[in-house]
Amino acid sequence: MTDPAERKMRFLYALRSKGVTDSRVLTAMENIDRGDFVRGIFTDRAYEDMPLPIACGQTISQPSVVGLMTQALQVSPRDKVLEVGTGSGYQAAILSLLARRVYTIDRHRRLVREAEKVFATLDLTNITAIAGDGSHGLPDQAPFDRIIVTAAAEDPPGPLLAQLRIGGIMVLPVGQSDTVQSLIKVTRTPQGYEYEELRPVRFVPLVEGLAQD
Repeated sequence: MTDPAERKMRFLYALRSKGVTDSRVLTAMENIDRGDFVRGIFTDRAYEDMPLPIACGQTISQPSVVGLMTQALQVSPRDKVLEVGTGSGYQAAILSLLARRVYTIDRHRRLVREAEKVFATLDLTNITAIAGDGSHGLPDQAPFDRIIVTAAAEDPPGPLLAQLRIGGIMVLPVGQSDTVQSLIKVTRTPQGYEYEELRPVRFVPLVEGLAQD
């Protein structure tokens, strides 16, 4: 077994080699241990750059994609961030070290409960996790400086676009669930929305409604 220091060095090297170069993002990913968010038989693969299965038929994204999405989001320390798709909680934990406040929502109550336990263990007090339909965002807390969606929709959901502050950025995968999707960066300007295509990705589909678990 590789010693922790060497494992961390390899992990960060893999991130850099895939294009994650923002020093704040790399520091946050160094300080949040992905192993805390991986369960069962996959724990020994937590430091590999690959997606892994988690409960409720969902996945924890590969670290380089988490890093690239976080980097594209350009989070500043005063930002209020909405994450749609809590999953394991790994992405929200990284965002919590970069932003003032993180709201994360998932349709699977079990994933929200499990993520909340990890946040409490790590003393990440600026994350609010909510079980709900993320495709509608969180109107009560809007507008958001940054929005990140970790499930693919055919188009950026209208309610999420509406909850983005002018000057805000949203990063999300867009495309049919059974084909390669594109990672899109949306910037809201006073005139409307600007779209930038970043790279091809594969994510689970964004599903409406609350799951029965």
